[in-house]
Amino acid sequence: MSKYKTSLVLEGGGMRGAYTAGALTWLLDHEIEFDCCYGISTGAVHMASFLMKSRHFLYELPVKKITDPRIVGIRPLLRCGRIVDYDYLFDVILTEEEHYDISSLKDCKKGQIGLYSLSQGKTFYRSTREISFKQLEAATSLPILGTIVKEDGEEYLDGGITEMIPIQKAVDDCCERHLIITTKPGDYERKPAKPFIVWLMKRSYPQCDNISKDYAVRHLNYKKQIDLIKDLQSKKEAVYIYPSRHSKVTRLGGSFEDLDALFKLGYDDMEARKEEILSVFSPHE
Repeated sequence: MSKYKTSLVLEGGGMRGAYTAGALTWLLDHEIEFDCCYGISTGAVHMASFLMKSRHFLYELPVKKITDPRIVGIRPLLRCGRIVDYDYLFDVILTEEEHYDISSLKDCKKGQIGLYSLSQGKTFYRSTREISFKQLEAATSLPILGTIVKEDGEEYLDGGITEMIPIQKAVDDCCERHLIITTKPGDYERKPAKPFIVWLMKRSYPQCDNISKDYAVRHLNYKKQIDLIKDLQSKKEAVYIYPSRHSKVTRLGGSFEDLDALFKLGYDDMEARKEEILSVFSPHE
């Protein structure tokens, strides 16, 4: 094992998470483990699958199951008034069809999942030992596109509202070496949210004053996170993995063929940097 306290940091990205899943499968194949793991949005689900050491879930969910037209598109919009039907994804696909059971993570101290609390107006992290299946759903529920997830009197949404790449959390937890996997190419620059979207956030979530403010500065938070990653890279404290070429897959769209290719790209990009990764993150002994 590494002599340093290590972290695995995973961005979200919707369907682009097929790239992350491919990269995580490479880590499983090389038996590389981490002291701490952090997942945001779809990265939270893929992190859970990784911690369960399930190659099946890492391929089946982001490559094959996600193309079901009942999850994203016109059909869920007509059925439930949202372009993404998270309830169908979690209650039918994951629970009934795939028997996706996170109870095996109750003894896992490594995982941290980001959630945005509407009552607190901020993102916080919950351990995989404590998180419920419903809260895992909440961690992926995009504002506007998805629905508020309510549990125990609290209201939750995707933690990516403020923490798109949870690298600051890894640093705050005193991790010393980081493997960071993002789903956008290295030349990606996040643009400011359009004023209409900021207004819509304010109208859609009147119980939370902060959410529209957080969304208005989301591009600035993203830049801070990228700048931190680059600083850690310059000090040789981080290995930063991102798609080596552009893909046709978007946050909400992608064919099976394109998702399969993106999964393979994630795996191949890890293999291409095998020596660099293994020099910092040793296989489990």
